[in-house]
Amino acid sequence: MDLFFWRTRAGSAVDFVVYGETGLQAFEVKNAARVHSVDLRSLRAFRDDYPEAETALLYRGRERLRIDGVWCLPVEEFLRRMLPEQGLLDWL
Repeated sequence: MDLFFWRTRAGSAVDFVVYGETGLQAFEVKNAARVHSVDLRSLRAFRDDYPEAETALLYRGRERLRIDGVWCLPVEEFLRRMLPEQGLLDWL
């Protein structure tokens, strides 16, 4: 898998873009205990350009949410479920 970041001329950015045999995934990381709609703006813009991508926002909260097609996941849970040779979101 290859690791990238994504940024538009308008300033939207996604922290991590992972591409490889398991597909295309984009991750935004927020140091917040709650998710707000504005936090998903860059991931929605990325998905507009790459509709095949899986998108997730990682945050310090405890709830697993799905908002506007974007997974909002507790970062601790995400890190615990990462396994070699598996897509980063295959466990969902």
